[in-house]
Amino acid sequence: MEERRGKDKPGEWKAVQRGWFLGGAQLREQVLEMMGVEMGEHHGGKEKQETDEQKAQRLVLEELAKRGWTEQDLKQCRKTDARKVKMAARLRRETVMTLDWIARRLQMGCRHGIRWPIV
Repeated sequence: MEERRGKDKPGEWKAVQRGWFLGGAQLREQVLEMMGVEMGEHHGGKEKQETDEQKAQRLVLEELAKRGWTEQDLKQCRKTDARKVKMAARLRRETVMTLDWIARRLQMGCRHGIRWPIV
């Protein structure tokens, strides 16, 4: 085993040693989707965060599609546009993403400048 290990390229196994997933992008997306539905106490922070962000991204895309918007439309609307505020409220309600993340993703500027009734 030691002889075989010595022949490996440095860093070749780093993803296995330090990562939580080994496989292709499509399989990873499927695993993250399943984790979002069946997340348990035994899942660590990195896996949970990636799943939360994936869910938040999916919600943003749903909201854009519902409005017939593109990413460019999102950029061109005012930071305080009522439709953006509704999207932000949904993200806040249905995900654990931070206000900073939501403000950045929805092109709303800094979270401190956002006026919304989100609790």
